[in-house]
Amino acid sequence: MQSRLTHLNSDNTTPEQQRVLTKILKGPRGNLDGPFLAWVHSPELADPAQELGAYCRYHTRIPLRLSELAILTTAVCWQSQAEWQIHEPIAHQAGISKQITEAIRVGSEPVFANADEQLVYQLTTSLYNTKRIPDDLYQQAVNHFGESALVDLIGILGYYSLVAMTLNAFEVRRNTDQPLPFKEAF
Repeated sequence: MQSRLTHLNSDNTTPEQQRVLTKILKGPRGNLDGPFLAWVHSPELADPAQELGAYCRYHTRIPLRLSELAILTTAVCWQSQAEWQIHEPIAHQAGISKQITEAIRVGSEPVFANADEQLVYQLTTSLYNTKRIPDDLYQQAVNHFGESALVDLIGILGYYSLVAMTLNAFEVRRNTDQPLPFKEAF
């Protein structure tokens, strides 16, 4: 990973930064992919953010297939290159088809075979596009997922919006020759 922030190494990290780095590297992720490269510059932010991220990524009531769909929808909303590159393969492994991810990436309406995927997509796009969820869609989601899982889903969207903004602001990029999924605005 690369970013516009100063590269941290053993010579220029504080003890708090080193503690956070060690915690992240020994955690379920085992790497600094994504926003952690930036967040470690502020250990006070990195600590709670990475704990929230661990919950959102590994422990919610939302199945991985659906959380990855929500993450990709977030990546498109923010045009977050690294977020898309990291999560698209995970979404495919979790069962989201390449036709669906490609439609989402290019801004077309995906055709879903699974009603729960359609529901997650409608919720996320409604919230991102209108900043609200209409009553009928909200009630559908509560009936399908339950209130606790719906709260988890909204938490996933909020957390991955923070991730996307971090990646975009600090130009965090993967070191890959893979083409960028979104056209650069500048």
